[in-house]
Formats: sequence, structure tokens, C-alpha cells
Amino acid sequence: MRHGLKQILADDFKRATFGEARNAQEALDLVWKENWDVVILDITMPGRSGLEVLREIKKSKPKLPVLVLSMHPENQFAVRVLKRGASGYMTKESAAAELVGAIKKVLAGGRYVSNSLAEKLATYLASDTQKPPQELLSDREFQVLRLIASGKIVSEIARELSLSVKTISTYRTRILEKMGLRNNAELMHYAMQHQLVE
Repeated sequence: MRHGLKQILADDFKRATFGEARNAQEALDLVWKENWDVVILDITMPGRSGLEVLREIKKSKPKLPVLVLSMHPENQFAVRVLKRGASGYMTKESAAAELVGAIKKVLAGGRYVSNSLAEKLATYLASDTQKPPQELLSDREFQVLRLIASGKIVSEIARELSLSVKTISTYRTRILEKMGLRNNAELMHYAMQHQLVE
């Protein structure tokens, strides 16, 4: 995937220098060591989540544009990443020309959203529209929600996130309270219904 991205971008950005990272820590190391013009970030990567990496980048280099390119549909993450400071959100199914256009737009200081996402954002921002319950969750709670919904048990999630079982149980309780759900079955049903998990 990274090789394909480089090929697409090298055709349009002839004098560009590219860096690659296999995981969250490598991505952060590259961002801190070099002066990049733009970062293309995935949400799902080994190590920490892309949301955490985005937060770290925006904390240390707030002016650095970050374009999130993800396999997840827009309705799962787009609003969340834009609220956290990303300059744009695209799905990996987007055409090569759309990617090049998005990079040019964020390099020029703009923000990139697809037409369908722009429509969703307009609806989301309408004052009389109630926000979906998952928007009430913190990034960590949202991450735990998705892991529970994918069928993982509390101890597995604790191991994966390097947190205690008690901490994950607390997150689970908060998620259920904030979303008005009673148990894991309702949580899984909600997540499937709203395409929060594959």
C-alpha cells in the first residue's frame, strides 16, 4: 500500500522526498526528526491507534497538515479526526487523482472532504440535529467500543491496549452509560447497525 501511494504521488510531486513508517512509533519518530510538508496517516496501524498519533502530531507540530487515509468508511472516523485537527479524511477506495487533489489542497492550507462527507458534516453541524451517541465518547472509549463490538473480551482488550482489566471495565461502563445501552449485546448490535466495525 505504501509503495503504491509513493508511486501515485511521485508522478505529480516530482521533487518530493518521501518517508515511510510501518507503525505508530516510527511515524512519530519521522515527524519529530524531519520537517515534512504533509503527513498521510492511517487510522489502523500496529502499535498505538492513528487517533493517538494524530493527537501527538497536532500537539508537537500544530501547523503540520495531516491527511487521514483509511480503509474505514467516512461515517466511522471522519468527523472524529477532523475535530482532532486533521486536514482531511479519505477512504482508500478514493481515486488516485482525488488523492493528489487532496494533498494539493491541504498543502495550500485548505481542508479536504469528499462531497458525501461535506453533506454529512453540514447535517451534523445543523443546530437541530442530535449528535449520534458515539460522538459523546472519548477517543479511548471509542477504541474500546470498537474492540468490544468486534467480539474481544475485556482481558484481551486490556492486553492489546496495555491497560488493566479494571480500566477497560471502567471504560465499558462509561460507554454503556453515555450511549444508553445495557450490555455488550446491545453495544455490538449498535456498532454493527452504524457500521462502526467491519
